[in-house]
Amino acid sequence: MKPFDGFPEKAEVTPLPNLFFTVVMPQIQDIAELKTALHIFWLLSRRRGYPRFVTYSELISDPVLASCIGGEGGLKQEKLRRALDLAVQDGILLNLKLDRDSESDDAYFLNTAAEKRALNKIKQGEIQLTGLLPKREEKSQLPLSDIFSLYEQNIGMLTPMIAEELKEAENIYPVDWIESAFREAVSLNKRSWKYIARILERWKIEGKDNGKLRRDFKEERGPSKYTKGRYGHMVKR
Repeated sequence: MKPFDGFPEKAEVTPLPNLFFTVVMPQIQDIAELKTALHIFWLLSRRRGYPRFVTYSELISDPVLASCIGGEGGLKQEKLRRALDLAVQDGILLNLKLDRDSESDDAYFLNTAAEKRALNKIKQGEIQLTGLLPKREEKSQLPLSDIFSLYEQNIGMLTPMIAEELKEAENIYPVDWIESAFREAVSLNKRSWKYIARILERWKIEGKDNGKLRRDFKEERGPSKYTKGRYGHMVKR
């Protein structure tokens, strides 16, 4: 292939959040996921109106994306589905199952606070999408990738060690617990991850909201689960 000649002066640009480079991109292992995510950033940057999203049917028929991920027919579909599923799993995109003229489709939004609000309004019927209806029988998953921006906005600069601890907490605790713990720490002016982790550990042991746990922590883990591991030193014995 002929080498690229270079970018011309005053070329159009596509904005990307800094967190994409510092937090998201290091965890991406699949090249098709990376190419698909970047292509969606480009598509959405060119769109106007609210909310902004792309559908699976648009992506599968996009010749530029097809040349990026390769494959034909069923292989191309398999590659694209896998790339999109990984992007949702890694918290880059939000997915909403849709009905388009009695046929299934998927809408993909960037995982931002504004798009989360828009997605909820769509599901509640406050926003209508022309020719599209959200599927009631399926629930869109909203991964908490913005736990990192939550930390940076309320606590301070994110370090690799803190990022690992945040990802571990994301796998252990419900999303609303983490958000509530951040709010409680900020309201008390205790702006440290150590303090927030201690709140989460306390709720995990004692229960949250009138002592009722919102998540099923298996009994076989036992009480030693709370005094061992990375956060064990934070638990009051």
